Amino acid sequence: MASLNTLRTKFGVVLSIIIGLALLAFILSLKTEMGFTGNDPRVGVIDGEKINYSEYYDEYERIKTQNNVQESDEQQSAMLANAVWQSLITRYVLTPGFDRMGLRVTDPERMAMVSGQRPSQAFYSAFADPRTGQYNVEAVSQFLAQAETNSQAAQVWAQLNEQARLEREAQKFFGLVKGGVYVNSLEVAQGVEGANRTFSGKWAGKKYSSVPDSLFTVSTGDLKNYYNSHKDQFKQTPSRTLSYVVFEVSPTDDDLLALEKKAAEVGREFAAAEDVKAFVRANRNGRIAESYVTAAQLTDEEGKALMDGKMYGPVLKNNEWTMARVLSAKMAPDSVGIRHIVLPYTQETLADSLLTALRKGGDFAAAAARYSVYDATAANGGEVGVMPFSAFTGEFAEALAGAKKGDIVKIASGDAIQLMQVYRADKPTKHIQVASITYPLEASAATRRDIHNQAGSFMVNAKGSSEAFADAASEAAVTPRVATLAQGDRTIRGLEDSRDVARWAYGAETGDVSEIFTVGKDYVIAMLTGIDDHDYAPLEKVASQVRAQVLRDKKYDYIVKDLAGSTLAEQASSLGSEVDDFSGVTFGSFYIDGIGMEPRLVGAISSSEQGVLSAPVKGMSGVYVFEVGDVQTEEKQTAEGEKVRAQAMAEGMAQQFAYPAIQQMAKIQDLRGKYF
Repeated sequence: MASLNTLRTKFGVVLSIIIGLALLAFILSLKTEMGFTGNDPRVGVIDGEKINYSEYYDEYERIKTQNNVQESDEQQSAMLANAVWQSLITRYVLTPGFDRMGLRVTDPERMAMVSGQRPSQAFYSAFADPRTGQYNVEAVSQFLAQAETNSQAAQVWAQLNEQARLEREAQKFFGLVKGGVYVNSLEVAQGVEGANRTFSGKWAGKKYSSVPDSLFTVSTGDLKNYYNSHKDQFKQTPSRTLSYVVFEVSPTDDDLLALEKKAAEVGREFAAAEDVKAFVRANRNGRIAESYVTAAQLTDEEGKALMDGKMYGPVLKNNEWTMARVLSAKMAPDSVGIRHIVLPYTQETLADSLLTALRKGGDFAAAAARYSVYDATAANGGEVGVMPFSAFTGEFAEALAGAKKGDIVKIASGDAIQLMQVYRADKPTKHIQVASITYPLEASAATRRDIHNQAGSFMVNAKGSSEAFADAASEAAVTPRVATLAQGDRTIRGLEDSRDVARWAYGAETGDVSEIFTVGKDYVIAMLTGIDDHDYAPLEKVASQVRAQVLRDKKYDYIVKDLAGSTLAEQASSLGSEVDDFSGVTFGSFYIDGIGMEPRLVGAISSSEQGVLSAPVKGMSGVYVFEVGDVQTEEKQTAEGEKVRAQAMAEGMAQQFAYPAIQQMAKIQDLRGKYF
């Protein structure tokens, strides 16, 4: 039966569907607004709808509970936050967009998905048989029966149906996009020609870099004209720029010496301790290994000492002082082959009955198939496989250490009881459980306090202006680093564990200096140096890039003005260059030997007639003239093959770029960085 807990586990896959479906958003006539309303701050705008903190938080908690997700680290937290955001986009964009388009999922379609007649990833993820990989219609029926009396199950069923509906509507949307693409006969003919013709000939050219910049004047008007006529090249996502410094916290020589003395002192006490477990547990740097290992799983030095019953260390290894002793030793097989039957902890009576019957010669595989609640192995007679003894911990290691081939043991662990049959047991060898104490090479509390005080002095001196920040950094002998946070970024690239710094930056004003953040083992202080909420990068921000393009255009005109001659050799002479050869150029070439990546030149060559001197080509890095000397035709591509290729590429590109194109219209604002 597909239990509620099983479905909750499988919702990890359904969660990915939410994210995937949101990429199909259909957005029309979006209006955006910034600001806050009352005491419920705005965290975003989607399709003109203001998303307030309370709504986002409720959705966050719903998806977190629904998918049994834990925020164990930044990666998990980021995945959950992304799923929530995509869920809201689905609510305000995808669903109403499909509705405006007239996309519907009919009852017969829904029943076809539930029955498996028309596969649905949402239902398949929840109800596929893990043993066979096949969709299990019986499991659907069983779950529906459970949903009649269980409100939680009913809620899960409703959510599954909603995801399946969105999935099907998305498929229809993709079908519409795909159906709007058509490759005509002219495109096919051009494609065949481009694939089958190879050009060779001669060329001459002059690089822009060979012309001094000093020959040209680039005015403010030139920059503005180029910028305005190429404005789409400078579209951007709203961002914040910050400068930050890192006060690295490293141990001093005195710290290292103190650590060495500490390790030696603890090592002597550790060696003399009679109760190894108690001693290790009393030390905050102590650790008791969960599993047993053999000498082969240790380094030569560790194995030699520990297997002889001696203490290993203290020794400096991988930037930490390490010492270890044997807590427990067992003679156990290197590898154990096992089958198991898993029962709920409430069925101890059944477990004891089965244990008695199986020890008397009962069929273990048949019992596993009938009684085990762990579907992944039940169908295979409870087969787990051959595993090293070191893979077992706790009760399992204790029960299996002395087991021989044919033994059946009962192990109660957690909320389950397992009956394990040993069908293979290798020759016993010595295994040990290791207790260890480690002291990493880290700064002392006094050193951290001194560095924190330095950071505090810097923070005071850095306030007021960017110049003050730079001067304070120079005085403190730290190097300012620059980072940009694009709207929606949760961390600063290249800075570990920087969520708090990013959250501060989203709420700061230009010129603000942050508090002292602990980032990893170090201290970080930042200044917000800029807020850019423009849809297009302002001219002053891209001035150097624009100037380079204006210079290129002026140099092109300058070079072409002096271009003279009716032959390639004469034009090469006027350019001050030599005539050189090219070969192997096709319409699909990305690179020309001796020239480099010049797509305009490739296009000009592949569309030129043999023996005709070309017009000057304005390339990316220079001006070129050429003459095709030979054209080889080889049937590498047929019209039928080209039509299939071109159609598939066109359909793929249409679907790939559908969402980015719509997203540009959407102007969805992601303002969550300050809060989440």
